Amino acid sequence: MTDRKNHRFYAACPWGLEKLLEEEARSCGAKRTRATPSGVAFEGPRQAAWELCLRSRLASRVLEEVGFHDYWDSRDIYALARSVAWENYFLPSQSIRVSVSAHRAPLKSLDFTTLRIKDAVCDHFVQACGSRPDVDRDSPDVQIAAYLDEKYCTLYVDLAGEPLFKRGWRTDKGEAPLKENLASGLLMLSGWEPGTTLLDPFCGSGTIAIEAACTACGVAPGLRRHFAFEQLLSFEPETWQELLEDAKSEVNLHRELRIEASDISSIVVGKARANALRAGLAPLLEDGRLSFRTGDAREIVPPEGTEPGLIVANPPYGEQSSPRSATVGSMMRKVADNLKHAFPGWRAWMLTSDLHLPGEMHLKESRRTVLFNGPLECRFFRFDLVAGSNRRQKKGGAGRPGTP
Repeated sequence: MTDRKNHRFYAACPWGLEKLLEEEARSCGAKRTRATPSGVAFEGPRQAAWELCLRSRLASRVLEEVGFHDYWDSRDIYALARSVAWENYFLPSQSIRVSVSAHRAPLKSLDFTTLRIKDAVCDHFVQACGSRPDVDRDSPDVQIAAYLDEKYCTLYVDLAGEPLFKRGWRTDKGEAPLKENLASGLLMLSGWEPGTTLLDPFCGSGTIAIEAACTACGVAPGLRRHFAFEQLLSFEPETWQELLEDAKSEVNLHRELRIEASDISSIVVGKARANALRAGLAPLLEDGRLSFRTGDAREIVPPEGTEPGLIVANPPYGEQSSPRSATVGSMMRKVADNLKHAFPGWRAWMLTSDLHLPGEMHLKESRRTVLFNGPLECRFFRFDLVAGSNRRQKKGGAGRPGTP
């Protein structure tokens, strides 16, 4: 019987994409949604959370809340964890892993707190079932997560398992990869639509181009992987099969597209193309709607016969170009000169942790959005390209950008 009862959930995402994730959650049937820093809290039937795992292009985790209470010390947290009816979620024969994250928690040791939660879960099972689950740090059947703030402890069961940005097609990440959910966030923030030509002249492992192609062709991010909720007692195979069939019916690999990605390294381009093949995009590669080519970003030109479109890119910066040198700045100035010369009418979006990038490129951004790429605080800059007219002006030459 399908469970229609409302439960509490939390979906995590990269910082800066919360409002977009909230829209995704609502489209999957979430109710009473509330955006928080780096995530969205919501209520709804479990089916809504499963569908979000399957369809979300932005979430990194989806968690089901199983316990919540205020606390003073680790004894209170132990009591909360022991009070949860864990046997309603999984069997004692299944393995577990416990993780704890905290913000301003007044505890001396999160490692000790993690151990106490694990003990509480095992003690509960011994009392309720006469046996206890094993701990598996590498490949657990069930992942239990705790979040602590200054006053409250919330316990969750992880519904995703592997982080949701792992779509199942990437094997070789290359250097400093852009996570798939952040790449999708960039595309959403840029306003890109499938009918618009898309270029990425710093494609790396191909993440932006592959995410764009999958979005345009209706390929749900979770179609090629499994999820932790399939191991839980609440799992309903028939309901899940219906969700899968609905998602599969929406795939259309015949969409009209023009997505071109390039990188200066032929080895990297080869890996990006292999990633696209694993993502099931062979038909698009065969007829050129999606292409990966070796090329210098300082010399790219628009595809023939196309209207002005979008450039969305993650150029080298921060840890990728360590130490940050004049070489990177010089390269980006040449990239900008080429963009202004060859791409009038286009719009370029670039994610970077270098807050001085607009000044180095002698371009004036028309928009900037604060995002985090892992631990790196970044800006997603928009440049409206009009030949020769985007230079920053000041007495004596180009100016420096202001602080965000």
